[in-house]
Amino acid sequence: MNTKPKIWVPGDWNAFFGFGTNILVNLLTLTALLRFVLKMPDDLVFGSILPAVGLMMLLSTGYYAWLAYRLAKKTGRTDVCALPSGISVPHMFIVTFVVMMPIGIKTGDPMLAWAAGLTWVFVQSFVLMAGGFIAPIIRKITPRAALLGTLAGVSITFISMAPSLQMFMTPLIGVVCFGIILLNWFGGVKYGKIPAGLVAIAVGALIAWGSTAFGFKLGGMTTSALAASMTNFGFHIPLPAFSHVFAGFQFIGIILVTAIPFGIYDLVEAMDNVESAAAAGDSFPTTRVLTADGVVSLIGCMMGNPFINAVYIGHPGWKAMGGRIGYSMATGAMVILLCWFGTISVISAIIPTVAILPILLYIGMLIGSQAFQETPKRHAPAIIDRKRVV
Repeated sequence: MNTKPKIWVPGDWNAFFGFGTNILVNLLTLTALLRFVLKMPDDLVFGSILPAVGLMMLLSTGYYAWLAYRLAKKTGRTDVCALPSGISVPHMFIVTFVVMMPIGIKTGDPMLAWAAGLTWVFVQSFVLMAGGFIAPIIRKITPRAALLGTLAGVSITFISMAPSLQMFMTPLIGVVCFGIILLNWFGGVKYGKIPAGLVAIAVGALIAWGSTAFGFKLGGMTTSALAASMTNFGFHIPLPAFSHVFAGFQFIGIILVTAIPFGIYDLVEAMDNVESAAAAGDSFPTTRVLTADGVVSLIGCMMGNPFINAVYIGHPGWKAMGGRIGYSMATGAMVILLCWFGTISVISAIIPTVAILPILLYIGMLIGSQAFQETPKRHAPAIIDRKRVV
């Protein structure tokens, strides 16, 4: 086929605001963990770590957009959707609480804790790259119900449950924003030409700041926090952190206990997500996906990022919104603006997190339903069992 695929279509706006806000939540969480749990200084967080996160995500989203472009050009289809990717959320917490925090407490040095996180990603990157060559064989012999059932369990546990709880803890924001999203993405209600994700965020921010004006402070928005966030503005590019990566090898015994098992977990999760995309009509080469995750994670850690990259759960959801190729590239560009200019600090002080969480709940709902829709009916008990195990 010689048809040149379109880089951007109208549906990419919906997917961009949906996926972009997903990434924003993760960046806000990551920043909070670094600053308030690990007590890392702001010059390290905003001057070294976040710029490296931005670079890694630009490479990752750009590569998966290119894979989608190749697939669309090869098949002549106009509905190919790029794989979503970003910081692995489960690993974000594992490397924080199991690797960096204990070492930070033991040594009293946040720089050594950072170095240990870099080494952890360094080891996992090679596990992913090596695993990329055996993953296609595993995927071929494993029933789809086993892969998608596990994914459905992960979507309920890690994507849907916490957002649901937080939404109902602040229902005036969370439930209203969720209703806005459901009306559009399930009910077909249009908000002019404005994406539903953006409408939900804007309404949530309006309610939060309106409540602050009347003294209720729903969503925790304050003018003092907004003013303080301005101090982190500035332009920072990632710089090589090779010496810190290798300094972390003094903790290799602690690191290997979790790095290898979770590297294998990454391998399985990536296979699940590739299978999920195939079930939605987009078949991507498993080896390329896994080795790409390993390579961009390796580049990220060598530049100062202690968090591993992963293909995200949720491809069918972004595709259902109309996302194709452009949303992935736009998200990478957005992350650069957030991470290289210190903008993430200001956004966290303007937008209440609870206004963004309903989008994650929607994605969890879609992934859970896909496990049943894309597998034979007789395999339904196996899917329920996989959810129970997860």
